[in-house]
Amino acid sequence: MTIREEQVLERISRARNRKARLREDAITLAHGSGGKATHTLIEAVFREAFGNPLLDRLDDSARFTVNGADLAFTTDSYVVSPLFFPGGDIGDLAVNGTVNDLAVSGAIPLHLSAGFILEEGFPVADLRRITESMQRAADAAGVDIVTGDTKVVERGKADGCYINTAGVGVVQSPPTGEVRPGDAVLVTGPIGEHGVTIMLARGELDIEADLVSDTAPLNCLLADLMCSCPGAVRRMRDATRGGVATVLNELAADAGAAVVVEEDAIPVRPAVRGACELLGIDPMYVACEGRAVVVVAPEASEAALASLRSHPLGAESAVIGRVKDDPPGTVLLKTAFGGTRIVDLLVGDPLPRIC
Repeated sequence: MTIREEQVLERISRARNRKARLREDAITLAHGSGGKATHTLIEAVFREAFGNPLLDRLDDSARFTVNGADLAFTTDSYVVSPLFFPGGDIGDLAVNGTVNDLAVSGAIPLHLSAGFILEEGFPVADLRRITESMQRAADAAGVDIVTGDTKVVERGKADGCYINTAGVGVVQSPPTGEVRPGDAVLVTGPIGEHGVTIMLARGELDIEADLVSDTAPLNCLLADLMCSCPGAVRRMRDATRGGVATVLNELAADAGAAVVVEEDAIPVRPAVRGACELLGIDPMYVACEGRAVVVVAPEASEAALASLRSHPLGAESAVIGRVKDDPPGTVLLKTAFGGTRIVDLLVGDPLPRIC
């Protein structure tokens, strides 16, 4: 590493270690992107107000014990635009997203809640279509929607329909949580399909591509992985807002290690790559809704890959990199041209309202 590179990494480390401070006076779309602005908002406002041992872990689900039972609990809200898109809609997206947050925590999802904020004038036929889609997704994931709430706001105040879901599950085989140098990093399929599909579905760009959202429940895929590699799965995260790049940065920061990924090893469909090149967007930052990033012990990488590929939702899984000692807290991408660049947290919001 050159002196110049060491200086750059030192500046990045100092910036990351500063106490988060929200500089804006008003919320922007970037605060919902899953990138740097989101992290600052969480640290400077929500974590400062609500901080406690469960919340401070900042996992996809909170894990706790009640009367000897290990439980996981999560919640999420969905404001995607448009409500209906190739491969799915806001309904199955809401179910699958909550199921996946539980699944990457090593939990078996059991029950969901569903809260609806509806705009005056929203077509009942569209609401029926959404709820029917939610039930099909719940059936596919093996969960029940057992409670909920409905609110209606004035015309023009809610963009048709917003959905909040929460979920609870039983933790049976949680990941160890101890990411170490040498560990393998896998992704369960091609990345960026959901975000690009939503962007094209808006019809604002004259781009045609045969793409559908990757929204899907990952609980069976990941449960099979845990059974196939007992004790070897370190961490699992679903790559939603901010994409795979954000997940890798969070893993590197939590572990105090480096994550080094190979650009050629990252699965990206040609249509996604082409659309991203036209728009100047890196697929690493584009949201997925049916893909997980998995870190496993080095000796289990082949078994983990075989397990994932044996399931239809993981048929195109790939090992994309390894965990290294240095530089700590940093994600490095080895490019197809033989160079290396830093992959930082997402700045701004290139694709707003994708989930």
